[in-house]
Amino acid sequence: MAKVKSDLIVKNKTASRNYVLGDLYQAGIVLEGWEVKSLRNGKIDVKNSYVTFKKDEAWLLGIKIDPPGSLQGQNVDPIRTRKLLLKKREISELQRLKNEKGLTIIMTSIYWKENHIKCDIATGKGKKMRDQRQDIKKRDWEREQGRLLKHAKK
Repeated sequence: MAKVKSDLIVKNKTASRNYVLGDLYQAGIVLEGWEVKSLRNGKIDVKNSYVTFKKDEAWLLGIKIDPPGSLQGQNVDPIRTRKLLLKKREISELQRLKNEKGLTIIMTSIYWKENHIKCDIATGKGKKMRDQRQDIKKRDWEREQGRLLKHAKK
C-alpha cells in the first residue's frame, strides 16, 4: 500500500470497501485554475471515480469539483473528465490488465506532491457482499481483541 501522504487532499474510502486493491500507480492530473482553488478548499467528491482509456490516453471520470463562489454563475462543468498524466508503458500495462483480467482502475487518493497535485490509482477487483461482511467481522474482532488485551493488562 501507499505511504500516508502528509498533504492529503481527499481519500476514496469506498475504493477499499468495494474492491480488492492491487497494483498502485501515481499519476498527475490536468486541472484548470479554478479546480486547484477548489481543491485547496476541499470542495471535491470522489465516491464514483474510475479511470477509462481513449486513444491510448488515461482519463479520470466521476470526480466532482465544486466551483468557488466567484464562478457560480459562469459556465463551468464540475463533473468533466480529466486527463491523467502517465507514462506510455504504464498506460499500456493498465490497459492490458483491464482487458485481460477484467479489473477496474480506481482512483484511491488525491494529494499534493511538492507543487503538483497527484493522484494514486489502483487496479481493483470487485468484492462480493460476503467478502465485505467478512472484512467488517474481522475489523470488529480486532477492535474487540484490542479492548480485551487493554483490560487484561490492568
